[in-house]
Amino acid sequence: MARKYDLERPGSSDHAQGQRERDAQDRLLDKGADQLEPRPWRPEPMPPSAVDLTQYALWCSSELTQDELLGALSLLPAARAEVETVEIGLLFAARNDGLTWAQIAEAMGFRSPQACQQYVNRLSARQDKRA
Repeated sequence: MARKYDLERPGSSDHAQGQRERDAQDRLLDKGADQLEPRPWRPEPMPPSAVDLTQYALWCSSELTQDELLGALSLLPAARAEVETVEIGLLFAARNDGLTWAQIAEAMGFRSPQACQQYVNRLSARQDKRA
């Protein structure tokens, strides 16, 4: 039988993950990530993205404490989601520009256009769940 403290309220793990991400972002910004050059495609005053922050953490990992490294690791799900968003956007742009699934599959290293389409469908479904 499950104990009361073994059961999480719906959404509470999402809230906890969000808090860990915010804490990690704040720590990395305090460590110098706030000095990163802004990306031209990110409007001011947006902070660095999760991808930027995780790369920054890797770059200065020898200067981070274990807690700061754990915080940076907690940013990886957000970084993955950002990369998937970029991937879907590029795929949409490629199809919109008339590239075929065969061309896209070859560029992305898939063995067939069908495998590429199935991958894109799975990627889109994951994004839809996040929205």
